[in-house]
Amino acid sequence: MYNSKISGLGYYVPENIVTNNDLSKIMDTTDEWIQERTGIKERRWIDPKTDDTTSTMAVKASKIAIDRSGLQKNDIDFIVFATLSPDMYFPGGGVRVQDMLDMPTIGALDVRNQCSGFIYALSVADQFIKTGMYKNILVIGSENHSGGLDKSTRGRGVTVIFGDGAGAAVLSRNEQKGKGILSSHLYSEGKHARELMMDGPHTGRWIPEILKENNPNDESYYPYMNGQFVFKHAVTRFSEAIVDGLQANNLNSENIDILIPHQANLRIAQFIQRKFKLTDDKVYNNIMNYGNTTAASVIIALTEAWEKGMIKEDDLVVLAAFGAGFTWGSVIIRW
Repeated sequence: MYNSKISGLGYYVPENIVTNNDLSKIMDTTDEWIQERTGIKERRWIDPKTDDTTSTMAVKASKIAIDRSGLQKNDIDFIVFATLSPDMYFPGGGVRVQDMLDMPTIGALDVRNQCSGFIYALSVADQFIKTGMYKNILVIGSENHSGGLDKSTRGRGVTVIFGDGAGAAVLSRNEQKGKGILSSHLYSEGKHARELMMDGPHTGRWIPEILKENNPNDESYYPYMNGQFVFKHAVTRFSEAIVDGLQANNLNSENIDILIPHQANLRIAQFIQRKFKLTDDKVYNNIMNYGNTTAASVIIALTEAWEKGMIKEDDLVVLAAFGAGFTWGSVIIRW
């Protein structure tokens, strides 16, 4: 069995900054209300006049990650793409990236696990490398939320949270024991699926039915979240995933050099930080600037933390996420 190690990181966010004050002009909300509940000050939303899409942002992030890995695009054996907001219903974003990067006819797999999507994608890629099937895998998280949000007072509880962006990592074979991804831990609990969801359109209720009903109060094609319910489960499951990951490697919270939590809500991250008694320099948050970018959030935060010199050789890096499904998980990395 081989080990896998991150050899390159990159991220891209749209240039268009949307502040809380900007949102207050189109819905009944305030900067104070948003910051108090989420910690978010601003987010990036795609400007429709640009060429940014879920896939093009993924390509921009991927080019940076591949360049930093020291590899060429033709050295990539496989693509794992995590997103809930692909450019089209099908096919998925992975094949779009393969085409846009003009890669050989390598395999491409999409992961639909929302906020924990990048954790799942990284775990899948790790298994392919561990077994020797592939040597270098491009792992992507990318989201275009702004194109599908209810930008009115009715939708403010969800809309103020989400931002657009993409991140990518190159995962490469590593034969050095005890380095790279030590373990990954994945979980789900589908009985709570409807607490955080977007119902349609789906093939049980397709576009003709929606148009025929012509219901101005139909919210089924916008995201729905039972905020307090999700918060309570998130803080519990985040903690469990981190503990499971540490225990599997005979480690404890004192061994953590840096925790990169999914950027769902600053209050969740702060709760986890207090629970594990981590100092500010051992937790990286950027939700203040980007909002919740779902499958892109962990990889964008990981890349930023690395760029800022907060991750060094031999550091123990813990990634953790919780999201719709419910799904959650953690990845334990020796850098």
